Amino acid sequence: MERTPTGTPVGVDDPYEHVGRCDHLADDGRCRFAIERPDRDPEFARDRQQAGYACVAGEEGCGWRDCPHFRSRATDRECRRCGLEERRMAHTGERPLLEEHHLSYADGAPPERKDGDEEGEPAHEITVVLCRWCHAKVHGSWARIDDDASPDPEALAAAEGRRSRELDETGFETASERYDP
Repeated sequence: MERTPTGTPVGVDDPYEHVGRCDHLADDGRCRFAIERPDRDPEFARDRQQAGYACVAGEEGCGWRDCPHFRSRATDRECRRCGLEERRMAHTGERPLLEEHHLSYADGAPPERKDGDEEGEPAHEITVVLCRWCHAKVHGSWARIDDDASPDPEALAAAEGRRSRELDETGFETASERYDP
């Protein structure tokens, strides 16, 4: 199983199996990184320009691992493992129910290759969204991202508490009722 730089498990064997698409991939299949940031990697930008800015992963025999600037950060609003939905409370300092969980960490260098086809450690930032209870289980034990899991009872209680407060806020109360000394 892949591990964090500090040695805790991330819950997957291959982070690339959990990737939807690159954050830099435009809807038309072009690489926005090469278009918008050519100064960050001029050689890469030149290569992409010569290819009509086509994404590296779209080339024959290539995948996400082959792009030195691949990044996939999740924006889901539910836990990838148990399905708990986010309930954010505006204007409060409460900790969110969902957190971004790294499956792979960028180190600023392209993925290393060993012996031709064998691939080394990933060097891309890849994240998924987990509730904080699943996040703790994945880092603290044998739990995996793709386990068939149900939300933790504490997670359900926290989400339901937030939902109740949301419903209370939608109820009508006149200003005089609300602020009458």
